[in-house]
Amino acid sequence: MIKVAAFDIGGTLMEYKGMPGVWIDYYENGLRAIRDKMLPKLTDSDIKAAVTILRGYNPTVKYREADYGYERIFSEILQEWKISGVDIRQLAFCFFESFDLCDYTYPETIDVLKKLRYKGIRIATLTDVATAMPDELHKSYFPQLMPYFDLYVSSSTCGYRKPNIKGLTDIANHFGVKPDEMIFIGDEKKDVTVALNFGCLSVYIDRCKNGKDFGQNKTVSNLNEFFDYINEL
Repeated sequence: MIKVAAFDIGGTLMEYKGMPGVWIDYYENGLRAIRDKMLPKLTDSDIKAAVTILRGYNPTVKYREADYGYERIFSEILQEWKISGVDIRQLAFCFFESFDLCDYTYPETIDVLKKLRYKGIRIATLTDVATAMPDELHKSYFPQLMPYFDLYVSSSTCGYRKPNIKGLTDIANHFGVKPDEMIFIGDEKKDVTVALNFGCLSVYIDRCKNGKDFGQNKTVSNLNEFFDYINEL
């Protein structure tokens, strides 16, 4: 019996319209925004050096499962710049707010979350936060979804990125359930892998209908199909 449904967020419950597949493409613009609004003495060489640091932490460039907070990453950048006395949180917000992200919640998302609640299924998230993004800023992009989560877990809060199972383990421990009482849905290979490694049911949401097989237990094209699958179990 499924007692907990855990969700990836980006690409599963919502998306950022117009975002490139890799956040790296936005790094330079974010750093130039810091120069324009906070640190006008930064040079192009300073920006180039900071891009190198950010790339070094990006898991698509340099694979890692351990996650590092924005404090560590921007502190390293400030050290490279030989600048002190700057509010690191303000720096991080300035960087990411320049991306001008436009969030879009999929039409069926809230209705499905409501129906899961009605069935008595607890709802959790396991989402990887963009490199150096403050978790509070990340959550601010989908405030309409937060009330439906019984537990919000991110790579920032659990300290590891998928496919490390730490996040799913934390969710199971929080609700006092076993892996076979959980189901996890996401839109990437790592979402399938983390669920299979943990031992819970894995659902791959294939909104683009690319037909990829990562070994998932079930493939769906939208969240309504996901809810139907839960009803069949």
